[in-house]
Amino acid sequence: MNQRTEISTLGEFGLIEHLTKNIELQNASTILGVGDDGAVIDHFGRQTVITTDLLLEGVHFDLAYTPLKHLGYKSVIVNLSDVYAMNATPTQITLSIGISNRFSVEAVDEFYEGVYTACNKYGVDLIGGDTTSSKTGLIISITALGEVAPDKFVKRTTAQKGDLICVSGDLGAAYIGLLFLEREKKIFMESPGVQPDLEGESYVIGRLLKPEARKDIIEFFAQQELMPTAIMDISDGLSSEILHICKDSNLGCVLYEEKIPIHEEMKKAAYKFEIDPTACALSGGEDYELLFTISQNDYDKLVLNEQISVVGYMTEPELGSHILTKGGGKHPVTAQGWNHLKK
Repeated sequence: MNQRTEISTLGEFGLIEHLTKNIELQNASTILGVGDDGAVIDHFGRQTVITTDLLLEGVHFDLAYTPLKHLGYKSVIVNLSDVYAMNATPTQITLSIGISNRFSVEAVDEFYEGVYTACNKYGVDLIGGDTTSSKTGLIISITALGEVAPDKFVKRTTAQKGDLICVSGDLGAAYIGLLFLEREKKIFMESPGVQPDLEGESYVIGRLLKPEARKDIIEFFAQQELMPTAIMDISDGLSSEILHICKDSNLGCVLYEEKIPIHEEMKKAAYKFEIDPTACALSGGEDYELLFTISQNDYDKLVLNEQISVVGYMTEPELGSHILTKGGGKHPVTAQGWNHLKK
């Protein structure tokens, strides 16, 4: 039998102390971390980026197939990704959770193990937060802080006509991972004895359950002295995000279907569901890759990084936003993708 310690035996302060007792600070900017009424940070003349995310059980994650450790990890990653999407370096997070009495201390420990794994990997300090009881399931709120040299942050409003549109990594795999897990959950609900059949799908499932933030791309920009003209992270699919940049920068765009980076494993998996892989890349979401625009003059530096794909370019606003398909067709880019995904 696994040991189960009720949270009530520790109380709120006891639980916080239990969860935070071994924190080792990693950043000089963290002057005072967990344990007082507030934390103190000093970014030594650099500018501070702040972002926050709220994750609700049943809306943003399903505990039927999401291990708590993975959930803790991913909760941190989605926030760090937003800091990188400002061309900044994340340095601290605060974490607040609402937990119901169905969670034991051991379960919360598992969640925090994932949180600390992400913090250690990305060199970020957990400096505070709150725990409270929830009657409606697990609630997670994370605020991330980052630092950036004065005025080196990059917005969505500053793309220029003629800029190249680039993405990191590959797209659409997390959505396919979700389809597999939802399918296996449905089978399990109907016949609880059936073991999940996820053989060979570790790539797409990993992309959903354990995404990474693109620290490497921001470091590459710094090394090459590259300044993107606009950046966002891809949490809602390429279509939706490029339309944000178009709208905010008052421009149009052209995307090339054949240039959109799609992993071989994702392609195979999409065909099992009889879904067009491009539609997943355009509308799937939860990839946490970076979408950015960059001056054509910087193309020579871009090609040094094989993790970056050029997928199109920005145009004058009157031309609208289009995707040119492999078959030579031309479709407007819509927030659902031009080949509507059946949810």
